[in-house]
Amino acid sequence: MTKEEKQEGTMDMQAAMELYAKLATPGDPHKLLASMEGTWKTKSKCWMEPGRSPMESEGTSEQKMLVGGRFLQQEFKGDMMGTPFTGLGFTGYDNHTKKYVTTWMDSMGTGIMFFEGTAGRDGKTITQEARYDDPVRGPMIWRAVTKYVDGDTMLFEMYATAKGGKEEKMMEITYTRKSDRGAAARPGEAKKSVP
Repeated sequence: MTKEEKQEGTMDMQAAMELYAKLATPGDPHKLLASMEGTWKTKSKCWMEPGRSPMESEGTSEQKMLVGGRFLQQEFKGDMMGTPFTGLGFTGYDNHTKKYVTTWMDSMGTGIMFFEGTAGRDGKTITQEARYDDPVRGPMIWRAVTKYVDGDTMLFEMYATAKGGKEEKMMEITYTRKSDRGAAARPGEAKKSVP
């Protein structure tokens, strides 16, 4: 589609349908997400203040692909600061914007966070950002980094920057695969095409 056609919305129906179909087809980024399917054990570290020892906890994460291999759902269970903690997230890759997009909600609040970002050169490290108005610290930028270390290990790190402040590491979660049941092909392995 030419720039002029896009601005005027003059693309014919057949060309438009072909474009939508192409953008709706899962590709390599979705295969990376699919490789994260399965049951995971988690070990978390949370820093309440810079320079202080982190609080540590364990949990589990169930991850599965939905909507024909387009989105990864994560159900997280564990504890946070000695309190039971549950979280639910959805991650996808938008073929149109060429960005990974994530929504996250959990039992520590009633808001939904929206992250978006891109993969690094290695294709296995996804960095995303979200903006959120924290009730105590005010407007903040959250940076999430997900590293697919190998077929059985992932590392998630969360950083926060308050307005006018410097970035602080808030959380680190190491995921270790508990079961291959339902796990998809890992990066570099053959995988059947997704409808």
